Amino acid sequence: MSDATTPPEGVARTEAAQLGTLRAIARVLPFARDALPRIGFGIAAAAGASLVALCIPQVMRWIVDGPLSTPGARVEDLVWPFVLVLILAVAEACFVWLRRTFVLTPGTHIEAGLRNALYRRLQRLPVAFHDRWPGGQLLSRVTGDTNLTRRWLSFGFVFLVVNALTVIVGLVFLFLTSWPLAIVFLVASVPLSFATFHFEGRYRLLSRRSQDQAGDLATAVEESVHGIRVLKAFGRGRHSLEQFSAQARSLQATEVAKARADAGFWLWLYVVPDVTFAIALLLGVWLVAQGGMTVGDLIAFFATATVLRFPVESLGALMAMTFDTRTATDRLFEILDAPNPITSPASPETVARATGRLEFEDVRFRYEDAKPGTVDLLRGIDLAIEPGETVALVGVTGSGKTTLTALAGRFYDVTGGRILVDGVDIRELSLEELRRRVGMAFEDATLFSDTVRANVLLGRPDLADDPVEAERVLTEALEVAQAGFARELPEGVDTVVGEEGLSLSGGQRQRLALARAVAARAEILVLDDPLSALDVDTEAQVEAALGRVLGLGAGNETRDGRRTTALIVAHRPSTVQLADRVALVKDGRIAAFGPHSELLASSADYRYVISSLQAAEADEVDS
Repeated sequence: MSDATTPPEGVARTEAAQLGTLRAIARVLPFARDALPRIGFGIAAAAGASLVALCIPQVMRWIVDGPLSTPGARVEDLVWPFVLVLILAVAEACFVWLRRTFVLTPGTHIEAGLRNALYRRLQRLPVAFHDRWPGGQLLSRVTGDTNLTRRWLSFGFVFLVVNALTVIVGLVFLFLTSWPLAIVFLVASVPLSFATFHFEGRYRLLSRRSQDQAGDLATAVEESVHGIRVLKAFGRGRHSLEQFSAQARSLQATEVAKARADAGFWLWLYVVPDVTFAIALLLGVWLVAQGGMTVGDLIAFFATATVLRFPVESLGALMAMTFDTRTATDRLFEILDAPNPITSPASPETVARATGRLEFEDVRFRYEDAKPGTVDLLRGIDLAIEPGETVALVGVTGSGKTTLTALAGRFYDVTGGRILVDGVDIRELSLEELRRRVGMAFEDATLFSDTVRANVLLGRPDLADDPVEAERVLTEALEVAQAGFARELPEGVDTVVGEEGLSLSGGQRQRLALARAVAARAEILVLDDPLSALDVDTEAQVEAALGRVLGLGAGNETRDGRRTTALIVAHRPSTVQLADRVALVKDGRIAAFGPHSELLASSADYRYVISSLQAAEADEVDS
């Protein structure tokens, strides 16, 4: 299995491996707390069905040793025994119906609760977690593993408990009927116990490998679907198919190995009971001949043993399901137990006076997976952006510009120094308040499979009950982003843009993403090169509209007199000129900071970066 898609090996995996199977699965019981009474009733009903089934052989013994063995017995003497057997059979059927009625519905509720908890956890986990985990692995856990857990709680767990009870009660009946024959069956449990122990160790490893490989396969499908244009453009569809087929064959081989392990266990479950039955039958016939037991006893014993065959033979399927579920719960809790360092403080502070001042004080940062000894990506950033000021970040590729903008929204936490919003460390603010005050737009414009309206107003849940104001904000945001094309879509702004907005062009997606940031009306706006997919003319129109409506750039104010503080990653000279001041990022530090004209005169590094941007823009225009 490729290391590129295998989920990270963490503390959760290590701790899970140390737990016993039942203890590991028991970790899902808090999600089943409300359903436990109904599951308990289901177990009671299933136990009732099994106990009734065990009573039928005792009635048969009474019939054989009673009416049938009495000289001159008449057919009429068998009526009441027949009625009793019929009543027991109907009672068994009713108990089975009750068991299914009790356990099926709560099982779906448990699955829904688990799935919601996983999705909630995925939403709260930091970006660093999602950087490491393939999407297919997460998808397989949220869908397949939760479904497997639900089926075990509704079926496997119930029958493990009931079958164990059935075997115990059945053994009591066997010993009461004939202790010599019962000992034969008890001795037969020794090789079955050995086979179960061996099966658990091998099958659990294969189950884990299979479920991880299924996640890898889901990741491969997800990547190929998202990258279908690239595969078609480079004619690499066959190559992608070959890679997918290789992964599918690996999963197939693992599933075959699982089936062989399961088949080997089933062989023991069939051979041992059959051999035991043969030995017990020979011994039983000899005991009847010696007068050690009656014919009715012999029939009752083997009828009871036959009832016990299903619990024993179903052990293979139940054990396989149990080990699959143990693996599934391990995988689920790898997500649920994943550490989340980026959380709201227990007693969050609030901004006393919201002005929009953004300040970086000696900010240092390095990624968690950076090799030991690697220098920090950001090595002491000091930058103060005054309320209403627009600052452009420029620098060569890899200088840390995008990382700096991600830190402002606390997608990652600084490893040194601090970031302040209106004088408050952003780690002391609740995440809800921070992201209400800091709006963001990214170069990689992600839209959701929803309407244009819903995508643009994503950050304004407060407008849900005010359609008039919502329409005004939507119209203004679309105008600023020069996204009037949305009105011309088949359903206008109520058109569903499709998965990730791929039905739109790159420039259209970026304009809608920018409109979303504008509509949020945050005091601080962080733009990570959100206009890179726009042509030069459209970008100029967007920048002019931003200046008029949001107050970006010197001398501009919004209609309500408020200027928005803005931090913009700039890859074009025209964007730089929009800013009040420019910060040059070099080697993880602010190498120069000031108005564009002053930096041109005083900084050779800045002139080099600007000339590079101008050359890139000229090449874009020529193309």
